[in-house]
Amino acid sequence: MNKITAAITAIGSYVPEYVLSNQVLETLVDTNDEWITSRTGIKERRLLKEEGEGTSYLAIKAAQNLLEKAKLDPKEIDLVIMATTTPDMPVAATGVYVATQIGATNAFAYDLQAACSSFLFGMSTAAAFIQSGKYKKVLLIGADKMSSIIDYTDRATCIIFGDGAGCALFEPNYEGLGLQDEILKSDGIGREFLKIDAGGSILPASEETVKNKQHFVFQDGKTVFKHAVSGMADVSEKIMERNNLSHDDVNWLIAHQANKRIIDATANRMNVDESKVLVNIHRYGNTTSATLPLLLADFEDKFKKGDNLIFAAFGGGFTWGSIYLKWAY
Repeated sequence: MNKITAAITAIGSYVPEYVLSNQVLETLVDTNDEWITSRTGIKERRLLKEEGEGTSYLAIKAAQNLLEKAKLDPKEIDLVIMATTTPDMPVAATGVYVATQIGATNAFAYDLQAACSSFLFGMSTAAAFIQSGKYKKVLLIGADKMSSIIDYTDRATCIIFGDGAGCALFEPNYEGLGLQDEILKSDGIGREFLKIDAGGSILPASEETVKNKQHFVFQDGKTVFKHAVSGMADVSEKIMERNNLSHDDVNWLIAHQANKRIIDATANRMNVDESKVLVNIHRYGNTTSATLPLLLADFEDKFKKGDNLIFAAFGGGFTWGSIYLKWAY
């Protein structure tokens, strides 16, 4: 029997209808389109405005999109992994609710949180379940409602983030396609530079924490940028070296959409031509756990069977890494 590899066999996505453009942000905070675009590459982002709906709403929509496209019976799914940093609520796992709502009644489900690296780490996890031989269909969903944790009077963060969801189905492959290699890293030094102070076990919610706006994202932009540039570029270059891949061998760079300058720096280190670097940050901003699957969904028609894809991400914590995958369809 040939070795089992874990391949992506279907993709789904969803973004909300409401568009928050740079022009609209100009009316909310002291900023402008030229400043935002030159520093981030972002032109607009999508926000979930439906009252009473959270990350699960986005995830369910993306999963339903995949099920419809793949003509897949949800009862065939063995496992649902929910990659998110904005769960619907504490304690009750969002992925469990999503699995039930999409009809994946034979699957077990749980949440995975590694900030902006959540989907990347989830790819490794999904692949391990497939390669074990016990599971045949694993649905990995990356979804975040970042607008729920952003202070729209803070121009350092409100210009960056958006809401969205994407998902990928992983199945066994016997042709050597799918996930080939991974380099995943973390370093607790990042704990103070990208975080939400309150709402956890150290500082539970109180009238004071709400008044002090401690339930919103705080980011030390310069420090995060510095670590993200070096982190993403280092692992992406290393995974190429480890697998004897030249820049000509790489068909596509699938990089986390946090900042256009970080994406460019990673591509430059890899010596990958700009035409191979997939970018949609200008449309969605940083959707955290959803950036990688949204790239796959937006550019799915460009991929060919056997294409070499290099994934790279960097997130709070710090967490970062790179994955080498061969496209399976």
